Amino acid sequence: MPLTLTALQDAFSGGATPSDIVREVYRRIDAVNDPAIFIHLRPMEDVIAEADALPARSAEQPLWGVPFVAKDNIDVAGIQTTAACPAYAYTPEQDAFVVAKLRAAGALVIGKTNLDQFATGLVGVRSPYGVPRNAIDPDIVPGGSSSGSGVAVGHGLVTFSLGTDTAGSGRVPAALNNIVGLKPSLGALSATGVVPACRTLDTISIFATNVTDAFTAFQVACAEDVEDAYSKPITAGHVQPSPPSLAIGVPDAASRVFFGDDVQAASFEASLAKLTALGARIVELDFSPFYAVAEMLYEGAWVAERYTVVEDLMRDQPDALHPTTAKIIGAAEQLSAADAFRGMYRLKDLERAARDTMAGVDMLCVPTIPTFYSTADLDADPVTPNSNLGTYTNFVNLLDMCGIAVPSDLRRDGRPGSVTLLAPSGRDANIASVAAAFADETIADMLAQATDEEIALAVCGAHMSGMALNHELTSRGGRLLKATRTAPRYRLYALAGGPPQRPGLLRIEKGSHIDLEVWALPKTAVGGFLEGIPAPLSIGTVELESGAKAHGFLVETTGVQGADDITHLGGWRQYQALQHVQVPEAAD
Repeated sequence: MPLTLTALQDAFSGGATPSDIVREVYRRIDAVNDPAIFIHLRPMEDVIAEADALPARSAEQPLWGVPFVAKDNIDVAGIQTTAACPAYAYTPEQDAFVVAKLRAAGALVIGKTNLDQFATGLVGVRSPYGVPRNAIDPDIVPGGSSSGSGVAVGHGLVTFSLGTDTAGSGRVPAALNNIVGLKPSLGALSATGVVPACRTLDTISIFATNVTDAFTAFQVACAEDVEDAYSKPITAGHVQPSPPSLAIGVPDAASRVFFGDDVQAASFEASLAKLTALGARIVELDFSPFYAVAEMLYEGAWVAERYTVVEDLMRDQPDALHPTTAKIIGAAEQLSAADAFRGMYRLKDLERAARDTMAGVDMLCVPTIPTFYSTADLDADPVTPNSNLGTYTNFVNLLDMCGIAVPSDLRRDGRPGSVTLLAPSGRDANIASVAAAFADETIADMLAQATDEEIALAVCGAHMSGMALNHELTSRGGRLLKATRTAPRYRLYALAGGPPQRPGLLRIEKGSHIDLEVWALPKTAVGGFLEGIPAPLSIGTVELESGAKAHGFLVETTGVQGADDITHLGGWRQYQALQHVQVPEAAD
């Protein structure tokens, strides 16, 4: 039985108990027989006692009886936190904020997993506790720094696991172990109780075998923490049907990097074809600005930031660090404060260039990794393969983006395929929704309705998916409920003025059906959204084709004076398409 949330819920409904699941988890751990996965494995009897003490199953505990593991730079009360460095070890009295949230929702922590020491690395081989075996092919590196957490889910030992991600550690292990890796917006998950790598760039990440499970754990854990100065009030949102219109930016042919791996290049092309089949419009971009940002992660300010965590050990017990880790972080000893500031200034310049590059697309899609490396490759060269694995990951946190790595079809050589969807901060639900569609996951019907904390809002113009102002909804945690039409009582106008040009939906006694979308917007975000709505537009009640009603944009009667009546086109999207038709030049 897979230990997915759906399978567990079915098992519990059929009479299984959380203790039964715990016993199965430990049976699987014994069968895999890889002692390098865990740094600390809780005694089974302790977990069973915790499982037996759970209150009766209820909706108040959405993770009731669900087993998970945490990377050993994340605190679990009473269990040593080592960050894969025995000399650094301490025993916390409290759970990390995120661990506490998950346990309060009924989840059961099984143990603490191995990692690249101090979360420095993308390969998973820089630990004194051994190298976890890749869950797909033991000759391939497991991926780091969240190696044990990725491998544990890849083997199906637990439902989900916690990693951390600074340079790609929540995504690279996902690609290498054929699982999902959710890297949230920075600040969405509290860092209280987490040993930092780069405190300004870190986030806890979540591994699972499917998008829905990873996102459910994210929804439970996502909350602002007043004890964490870097925590942000980010709304998790919901996984929803993929938008009917979507522009996805990808590296153009000149800026795609696969280090000679033609099989990986073909795998990425196949993934883009699948996105196109789902309705996405692929937009090729020059990725040079993103690569320039990525190169900065192990320079200047951010190497110095890593140094702040281990400065005492570097000075007093230098042999306590893994040699490669010590070499990378030790470079900070040659840097000055001026170097750090120069790096910050350059990053700001590159941020602007990257933002300009992304203008006009809803999200990015990249290969999660450019190629594969074996443990033997790392024995020969411990640095270059690690750097190469970060090609498509290192820039993400520096640009404050969210990301989700999702398996694609197996490559033609049988190795796992994987792509990562990326978007600006706060759009976690949007990329997860597209990832779920890409992975052929079915979205629950209940998500097609607004919750008590949301308001349903009908939009018929540039706020629709894939259009110029859609970000004003998605950046506030908005989610698409459905694409539909109005009742046949409306006319649609292209209003005078702009840019941007705006539509006006006018209710009349006898009119036509007009295409629109219904979005759910958190009630806490409605005020800020409405502040940007100019006259003569206003919010009123829009009648849908089904007879249902929703709040939506309407135009005042006086506002259509001088406007073009475009009702016959059926919708704003059709009107915009006509505006972009190129008229052939007359022949000489």
